[in-house]
Amino acid sequence: MKKILALNNISKIAENKLKNEYEFGTEISDPDAVIVRSFAMHDYALPASVLAVARAGAGTNNIPVAEYAKKGVVVFNTPGANANAVKELVIAALLMSGRKLVEGIRWTDTLKGKGAEVGKLVESGKKAFVGKEIMGKTLGVIGLGAIGILVANAALSLGMQVVGYDPYLTTEHALRLDSKVTVTESLDDLMSASDFVTIHVPYMESTKNTINAGNIAKMKKGSAIINLARGELCDTDAIAEALGNGRLSRYVTDFPTDKLIGTENVITLPHLGASTPEAEDNCAIMAVQELKDFLENGNIRNSVNFPACFAPRQGASRITVIHKNEKSVIAAITDVIGKAGYNIENFVSQSRGDYAYAIVDTTEAISDVAVKEIAGLASVIRCRVIK
Repeated sequence: MKKILALNNISKIAENKLKNEYEFGTEISDPDAVIVRSFAMHDYALPASVLAVARAGAGTNNIPVAEYAKKGVVVFNTPGANANAVKELVIAALLMSGRKLVEGIRWTDTLKGKGAEVGKLVESGKKAFVGKEIMGKTLGVIGLGAIGILVANAALSLGMQVVGYDPYLTTEHALRLDSKVTVTESLDDLMSASDFVTIHVPYMESTKNTINAGNIAKMKKGSAIINLARGELCDTDAIAEALGNGRLSRYVTDFPTDKLIGTENVITLPHLGASTPEAEDNCAIMAVQELKDFLENGNIRNSVNFPACFAPRQGASRITVIHKNEKSVIAAITDVIGKAGYNIENFVSQSRGDYAYAIVDTTEAISDVAVKEIAGLASVIRCRVIK
């Protein structure tokens, strides 16, 4: 029986998907795989038995992805599983950035105890909280992945004009994007055209401070920025300056910092993007499905450190090989199999950066001797037989 260790409490619905075929829990020795949400794995002693780690969520900052790649441990995430939850929060943030809802709520709370005077005070005080409508305004969406597409399409239905920017827009995502969304090839053009901007890209060194002083200066006076993706995607010093000089009217973020909390015209939320039972269920189910497919079939889908590589099972035996992306490795693998007298039924190989992955189906069950020889090849990191 295969074993999956949960390093966080995971939705019960995910465990139900495993039925009785897996041992699953928070106290598992020698697990085949790990499922995690927020657990910090950088200082965690990963058991040598672990073949894969699945993050029930999109971000993998809590996992040493590069280190695990060197060990041949596949790291999965669950892109799109929490997309609707984040989309709904973005729409709420969009409304909060146009209307002074937060300030109005806080002020109304101060009227407790005023008795019959409350109604009169509300009518005289509401003029301090005048806001603006979003209908007819332009929303700029940076990043047209699973979340960005939902946000863009939803904004159109609210009567907004929408401009999108994504230099890595896939055909799959483009087909799901409403044709009324204007896709620009220039981030600066998006910033200058938008009354509101929302960002939905993964955080990495190359995307740090995607929104910065240079492109904020190109925005319309009184524009607003929404960041429910990652705090580091925006230069908060530049945002604070723009709020101070009136270039920006609002900054709404799901990633509070000490500097931002309590700052005028900044609305900070406690990282609520995926905090719904529906999103947690979706992420957990997707993570479990990814682990099952990898452990049982060797298929890789939605990995952040290895290429996507999958194929239907053929033949009597399946060998999966994680190896360095170097010349002649595939030839060496097939040479071992051929010399051992086995017929290859199907062979699929994909590479990504420094690493590659191969799936080999053989007509007959392959011997331990041949597998050991493949595992011993200089560029091979990990070799596994799935019968």
